[in-house]
Amino acid sequence: MSDSTFLIRLAESDDDDFILGLVPRFINFPLPNGRTRTDCLKGIEADLVKHLDEQPSNSYIFVAENEDGDAVGFVHIQKTKDFFTHRDNCHISDIAVAEAFEGAGVGKVLLDHAYSWAKEHRCQFVTLAVLPGNENAQRLYRNYGFDTDLMRMAKPVR
Repeated sequence: MSDSTFLIRLAESDDDDFILGLVPRFINFPLPNGRTRTDCLKGIEADLVKHLDEQPSNSYIFVAENEDGDAVGFVHIQKTKDFFTHRDNCHISDIAVAEAFEGAGVGKVLLDHAYSWAKEHRCQFVTLAVLPGNENAQRLYRNYGFDTDLMRMAKPVR
């Protein structure tokens, strides 16, 4: 499939089940020490439900469709303020591709959309966070031009 076969549009209420159905994709790899699959699933799902239900003014969820009109992935962008400069940033809070479409270019198309959106909204950076065990996503992000900006470290308290 070429990139041109995907349409990116704002999510609608009919997309909620599709979006929430992709939540398990966020933990399909080794998790950091102290993180459980259950906690991660519940946290990601709760955050997405909040944004889908409340539709805050700084939160935008876009869905990718294939040429048949089937949803194949989504990206959730939040407009934030840069810690150092206080300028606008566009943070990719969530990005996921349906397993059947992995490797078909959907992730790149979603990143292209997020980058174009950020440019249009005059953001200084496009940021995202990725768990260390998600090597496929890290490879995609590096190939796209992302580089380490800040590194968050954690130690479980026992």
